[in-house]
Amino acid sequence: MGAKESKKIESGKSELPASEGYLRVDLRKCSGCMNCMLVCSLAHEGRVNPSLSRIQVIQSAFMPAPHDLTVEQCRQCVSPACVEACPTGALHVDSKQGNIRTRDEEKCVICMECVKACPHTPGNIVWNFEEPGSRKCDLCADTPFWNEKGGPGGKQACVEVCPFRAIEFTTEIPIQEGDIGYKSGGHKFPGLMPNIFSHH
Repeated sequence: MGAKESKKIESGKSELPASEGYLRVDLRKCSGCMNCMLVCSLAHEGRVNPSLSRIQVIQSAFMPAPHDLTVEQCRQCVSPACVEACPTGALHVDSKQGNIRTRDEEKCVICMECVKACPHTPGNIVWNFEEPGSRKCDLCADTPFWNEKGGPGGKQACVEVCPFRAIEFTTEIPIQEGDIGYKSGGHKFPGLMPNIFSHH
């Protein structure tokens, strides 16, 4: 089922159109260089700060290669729990940007409900403790410090800088259960940082 079909998915009380773009990671190719994290924070925030990156490379010293790292980013979920949980509509589906699930800073009341609602471990919404508010992958649709067109119809900074092409953009809707739709060549290792804000 391709995202280009503009299929509408039933989500809670309403039907949401599927995103027209997603990121997939081949963990067999990822070296853990963190270039994706650095360029993500630079393109979105104007400075290099891995803590503000919307994509996170997570490494474990307790697992052998190639199972010693994983990569997490917003999955642009077909049924986005963060969008459903947002009380103000700040987290929404942006029809002008290929139906990506994104955040409207002006509507955000910093309640952290989106962070709590993310069902993935670790949570795929990053919290900015410097300027309180959530941050999530928008497929580079809004990158004020990168002079390229992003979003589903453009480029993604992490894809562009990955030296081993471990990150790819796809328009096909990934399998939603588990990690197989978003990752290949690895598995989640024990000891991942849990979503400490989650009610689950």
